[in-house]
Amino acid sequence: MINFFLFSLGTIIGSFLNVCIYRLPQGKSIISPGSHCPYCNTPIRWYENIPILSFIFLKGRCRYCKKPISWQYPLVEFMTGLFTLIVYHRYGLSFITVIYLLFIYALIVISFIDLKQQIIPDEISLPGIAIGLLSSLFLPHISFKDAFLGTLLGGGSLFLIAYSYYLLTKREGMGGGDIKLLAMIGAFLGWKAIPLVIFISSLIGSFVGIIWIIFFKKDRYFPIPFGPFLSLGAIYSIFFPNFKLFPFP
Repeated sequence: MINFFLFSLGTIIGSFLNVCIYRLPQGKSIISPGSHCPYCNTPIRWYENIPILSFIFLKGRCRYCKKPISWQYPLVEFMTGLFTLIVYHRYGLSFITVIYLLFIYALIVISFIDLKQQIIPDEISLPGIAIGLLSSLFLPHISFKDAFLGTLLGGGSLFLIAYSYYLLTKREGMGGGDIKLLAMIGAFLGWKAIPLVIFISSLIGSFVGIIWIIFFKKDRYFPIPFGPFLSLGAIYSIFFPNFKLFPFP
């Protein structure tokens, strides 16, 4: 029953995250108006907005205009429910669980916005830095100093990489959103997690880039959002905090 409740609660939160993913890039309120079809603007009734199940019952189409509903909606709901369940079982009923869930929810929103719009909204990353720093005052395993150094190392290292790439190629290889995102990740996870996050995100990003070039015939300058890869690296660090690239004490 606990697992069912947590997963269901996570999917409901995921439904709200979908609203954020859709509205934040457009500068719209995430509170009002209520949920509606983006094509015909017909308000969605509560029984048409049940996470995951409504998508199945409606066969992936709006009941009124019959336009297709993006697979993003059930995917985000399922991911949010699954992560809610996993984090609870990893850290139990604790303040750490609450903080890490808020952090992961923010990463989900950032990742899907970056995938669709290739932007990372400051409305999430900048307050996220402040929340990460503040939460370090109450977390037993990360001090404020670790979080502050993580913010500087995360944002600073990515800035140096981006600036060096620009000097060498005269091309912008990484946006400011990625820099602020890694600063936020450093605030939540501390400076010791930054090398692992960069390593994992670069490894996955390189693999995806190679696949993109080989199978989709894109050139090496084709822009690929880096935010989702940074988010994957951060989530890996949450679940495997003891894995270290370097023997830091």
